[in-house]
Amino acid sequence: MVRIIAALVLFIPGLISAYGIKLMRDTLFDDFNPIFLHIGIQFTIGLILFLAGIAFIGGFIVHRDRKRQLHKKRNQR
Repeated sequence: MVRIIAALVLFIPGLISAYGIKLMRDTLFDDFNPIFLHIGIQFTIGLILFLAGIAFIGGFIVHRDRKRQLHKKRNQR
């Protein structure tokens, strides 16, 4: 059950990132979504969604690695 929840926690930000990529791609190919008022706003929201999804997935992986002590410290001698 815990693994299913963890998979969903990673799946939902992945979908958000994919939608952000779709919005940016649609902007570049002049496919305007009528929800947004301007094509620049559409690209900006797509970029924000993409970066937020990737940041969440990256933060989740770093947190998991630090929790399992897999993250090596750089200043060890």
